[in-house]
Amino acid sequence: MQDCHAPSNGLASGPAQARLVALIGPPNSGKTTLFNRLTGLRQKVANYPGVTVEKHLGHVRLDGNRTVGVVDLPGAYSLAPDSGGSTSDDERVTRDVLAGRMPGMPRPDAVLLIIDATNLARNLTLAAPVLSLGLPLLVVLNMADDLRRRGGSVDTQALSVQLGCQVVLASATQGEGLEAILKFLGAGPPAPKPVSLPVLQSIPKCRQWAAGVTRCASYQPPAPPAWTRRLDRIFLHPVAGPAVFGLVVVAVFQVIFSGAAPIMDGVEAFFADSGNWVAARMPDSIWRSLLIEGVWSGTGSVVVFLPQILLLFLFIGVLEDSGYLARAALIADRTMAKAGLQGKSFIPLLSAYACAVPAIMATRTIESRRDRMATILIAPFMTCSARLPIYALIIAAFLPDRPLLGPLLGTQAAAMLGLYALGFAMAVLTAKVLRSSVLKSERGTFVMEMPPYRWPTWRGLGLRLLDRARVFLRRAGIVILPVAVVLWALAHLPLDNGKPPAIENSIAGAIGHAIEPAIAPLGFNWKIGIGLLTSLASREVIVGTLGTIYGIEAEAETVRLQEALQRDLTPGGAFGLLIFFAFAMQCMSTVAVVRRETGGWTWPVVQFAYMTTVAYAGAWAANRLF
Repeated sequence: MQDCHAPSNGLASGPAQARLVALIGPPNSGKTTLFNRLTGLRQKVANYPGVTVEKHLGHVRLDGNRTVGVVDLPGAYSLAPDSGGSTSDDERVTRDVLAGRMPGMPRPDAVLLIIDATNLARNLTLAAPVLSLGLPLLVVLNMADDLRRRGGSVDTQALSVQLGCQVVLASATQGEGLEAILKFLGAGPPAPKPVSLPVLQSIPKCRQWAAGVTRCASYQPPAPPAWTRRLDRIFLHPVAGPAVFGLVVVAVFQVIFSGAAPIMDGVEAFFADSGNWVAARMPDSIWRSLLIEGVWSGTGSVVVFLPQILLLFLFIGVLEDSGYLARAALIADRTMAKAGLQGKSFIPLLSAYACAVPAIMATRTIESRRDRMATILIAPFMTCSARLPIYALIIAAFLPDRPLLGPLLGTQAAAMLGLYALGFAMAVLTAKVLRSSVLKSERGTFVMEMPPYRWPTWRGLGLRLLDRARVFLRRAGIVILPVAVVLWALAHLPLDNGKPPAIENSIAGAIGHAIEPAIAPLGFNWKIGIGLLTSLASREVIVGTLGTIYGIEAEAETVRLQEALQRDLTPGGAFGLLIFFAFAMQCMSTVAVVRRETGGWTWPVVQFAYMTTVAYAGAWAANRLF
């Protein structure tokens, strides 16, 4: 039986003045939601040294212009060495940061332990090793609103006595409990003392201890959400589940095309009108040429696709925050099994729709090295957001939008969906080949906790979209703009009697013409060849490159890129370009992270060569068929 008297652990229970506070909690406890609410956009993401685990650092503003640093640690169920996930970088990083063993990061001065109030006994397993650290601690029982709504309750005072530290009910989504959390961050420091807990090294004993503490806190577990059970009967059904998932995907792509179109037209009109307005008011000079033909045409051609990218991330955010994506992973496990993979590969592959770099980093949660290697090698086949501008540009230029299923699905959305499906199909095929040959091994068991369904919050979704817009525009400034300026310079050299040559006679033209014989069988001309080279920096750079080239050809006027491509490409070449970018790696950042993850150049070189070969063959076939 658990002794329900106050434990003699010597831990002071007051608040703490902290230079650095660590947020720790199990997965799906709402830890990152609380981190985002506390820090807003005052945060940055980097990597811990020696591993690919992301480091989320932020600052919380307190009264009197004071700030407190906050680090969002990776989710963990336990810190004990014999934990089932102890081999992952996630738990090792969490342990090292809390123990002060992480290079370049001081030991936290205090800890916020975030616990799902609707799943108290399981989540409290993490409290024992955290208490043993002897750091000032505030236990935050998150999702308190969900606990009350479902008829659950907990005696926070009794739980505080059991743990020897302050406990607060909170809701990160609703803002409940923030005042107590901010008070903990900003008040004076206690004198912490080490806690002696004999259960630290044993996960079963930690669970037993947590169950006893839960009973002493008079915890009344909430009733399972009725609508979660009803929805799961549909979403996890072996037939209805995949059908619903397919309908969701179709709806997403249709809305991306139809919903974003008016905004994209407005952005495109803004760049065209403002470019012509500026050009008309500047004297004919090299600076006007650089600004209009280089900067305006290059960056404007890419920024116009920002609305589609944000719509995509809005849908992904809604599906993730609602709890549906966990079900999608379970549904995908059946498909993954055919390729020799497991459902855990679904989450990294899903994040590859944003970018392959964090997707490859996310494979650290896969325990099997062979499964992890296979996932790393197929992740770049997933259609990342950098491909979206290319797809949207070519599809809109060469494929009239006609209804296929009435207002539910049009030809352009169907083509986009087909390209996404094509990349996924090639990923599965490649995984099957790898898992039956060089990476052959037994398929592991897939276990995943299903969170209850929840309504996403506008604040959370808004912060997510602001962050993605910032990343996209930063890339436009850091990558696309310099490429556009360098390309403009190469297109104006060498000077002919003090005047720039025709673009086909420039240095850029010479490079393009040198590449043209190799890509002519694909239906590509020398201008596309230049774009293929510059897109190695990032796939969407090809759109900015073509915008610059056609901007220079049009001289002072802003040109519509779709119309220019219609004049220069055959339908076969256009669809060949789509197929090429569906399969080609074309991203040096991805090559670099694969080299770091695999520990050498062998796998990234083989991967790049394989994907380029598949892309070339696919583009060649498309050019012959259309």
